[in-house]
Amino acid sequence: MNKPLLAALSSLAIAGLGATPAVAAPHSAKAAAVTVDFAGTVSLSNCSGSVIRFPGSADTDPALVLTNGHCLETGFPDPGEVITGQSSSRTFGLLNSAGTKVATLRANQVVYSTMTDTDVTIYRTTTTYAAIKSSYGISPLTVQDTHPVAGTAIKVVSGYWKRIYGCNIDGFVYRLKEGDWTWKDSVRYTSACDTIGGTSGSPVIDTATGKVVAVNNTGNEDGQQCTVNNPCEVDANGTVTVRQGINYAEETYNIPACFTTGNKLNLSAAGCTLPKP
Repeated sequence: MNKPLLAALSSLAIAGLGATPAVAAPHSAKAAAVTVDFAGTVSLSNCSGSVIRFPGSADTDPALVLTNGHCLETGFPDPGEVITGQSSSRTFGLLNSAGTKVATLRANQVVYSTMTDTDVTIYRTTTTYAAIKSSYGISPLTVQDTHPVAGTAIKVVSGYWKRIYGCNIDGFVYRLKEGDWTWKDSVRYTSACDTIGGTSGSPVIDTATGKVVAVNNTGNEDGQQCTVNNPCEVDANGTVTVRQGINYAEETYNIPACFTTGNKLNLSAAGCTLPKP
């Protein structure tokens, strides 16, 4: 899991922090339709994240922050565990387009967190999208509500390291296993997105639309099979593949269907497929 050692919530050693930091890939001859920068991303004490909205969110709704399940301040959720409505006072450093911290946002609730099937935590903050826009000129990132497409050019934007990685979606993994956890239909990056510890929770942004299509979460560091920090791919037939040095993200297109008016979580909503408690 792409989480820094010094702030880890478990005693597991996280490798790779000594690696040379990756930088943004150079722009190709085809210019991106949108500019992808740090605006709307956040830094956490141990991870990266972003202020997100859904297609149906209103400007007056409480702003939400997206990161990984394994970035939860109370520790990794157990396999099969789903946390909803947990009190939180976690803080986030809100970044502008240049990656400069312009404000501290505060959570009042863990709306949803799990490491089962996916690896996400969604926080509710004490402010609204409109208030953030008015005070700092920063808009949230919109979560795409359709499945991402292989070959899509993406940027992984780390608020923790203030670094942007550029690559493409290489494909999708039927099951991604890491330690005791299993994730479904994960995104595999091409090798240029060589993310490191601390990039966990970074939004994965489609460079053509500027929308969030996944949340960065892990990579195989040492070539081991299915161990912590060394996820393995398992296909529908049970065949295991190890890709050392390749990194992954968890899709987010299925999240918007689970939120209703006022950015309220409704796991019983039509079309909501997120794991339930």
